[in-house]
Amino acid sequence: MSETIEIEFKNLLTKMEYDHLLTTFNVKEEDIVTQKNHYFDTPEFALKKSGSALRIREKYNHYELTLKQPAALGLLETTQQISANEFQTAIQHHIFPKGIVHDRIEQLSIALNQFNCFGSLTTKRAEFRYKEGILVLDHSLYLNTEDYEIEYEVEDFQAGQLVFQELLKQYNIPLRKTQNKIARFYHQKS
Repeated sequence: MSETIEIEFKNLLTKMEYDHLLTTFNVKEEDIVTQKNHYFDTPEFALKKSGSALRIREKYNHYELTLKQPAALGLLETTQQISANEFQTAIQHHIFPKGIVHDRIEQLSIALNQFNCFGSLTTKRAEFRYKEGILVLDHSLYLNTEDYEIEYEVEDFQAGQLVFQELLKQYNIPLRKTQNKIARFYHQKS
């Protein structure tokens, strides 16, 4: 179980830009990991309205339940590992295990029995150290859509922003207003 502040910069890429970056950073096929995010909210989208999101990430047959909430800088990520049985119970019956995520949702005064899984997004991800952070190259597939994205995860906002902007400039990638994956998923679903 953990709580961390997530500070990341992101930018959508064209397929050509994505492929160029994979080649530039010498990313091999075996370096790309597939993960699947399953998104949950109430029928009235209570979490979305509060700027929050709930997901279960499935990767290497391991499962993480994560609640993301707005923070003063970045997002507060509250995460706990769950078992395969707890994952199936959440997907099929919308029942979540006790723990830190459960407690945080109760603090939001949202009834946990109201949640539904409203969709899944599959991402093929390459992730590696770059300067003072983690550089991520994502190819995501959802709702008959696919997109490409670069993310830069850091601990220091100002330094990270500067490195990210320089990286985009170095590879002639225009800065594009980029929503997070769940927002893009919501947009495509509506």
